[in-house]
Amino acid sequence: MLGEPISVIERRLIDQARRSEVCRRLMTIPGAGALTAVTFTTAIDRPSRFTKSRSVGAYLGLTPRRYQSGEMDSTGRISKCGDRLLRTDLFEAANALLMRCTRWCALRAWGLRLAKRVGLKKAKVALARKLAVLMHRLCVDGGEFRWSDKEAVA
Repeated sequence: MLGEPISVIERRLIDQARRSEVCRRLMTIPGAGALTAVTFTTAIDRPSRFTKSRSVGAYLGLTPRRYQSGEMDSTGRISKCGDRLLRTDLFEAANALLMRCTRWCALRAWGLRLAKRVGLKKAKVALARKLAVLMHRLCVDGGEFRWSDKEAVA
């Protein structure tokens, strides 16, 4: 009985994402679908309120927590402040990019190199932060995702 209302809501979400120009641009990123794009645009609201794109990662809680007291300075796990749903969607988008995407892109190659060094879970969190920064930049600039640097030169 719940399957039908869920499919109706899902269709509405996809229709809303297709109507929005910003969401269509965000969905060009591999791993980011309609849900991630709509969640990002609603959580960030006005991208111009962030002066730097890398501030979005801290706003969403995807940066390491710092503890500083006297001579002690330690970094911990991610801070987890900000929108929990968007953080989860970005983590899932990073997972899809690393695990399901078959086409080569510099972003995926970076994530796989990082996974070899620090482990898969930490690499997914780092890639989720990088996706948030990239999505913000696409919202501000109005461009689309480039699969490689060769496309930028051509």
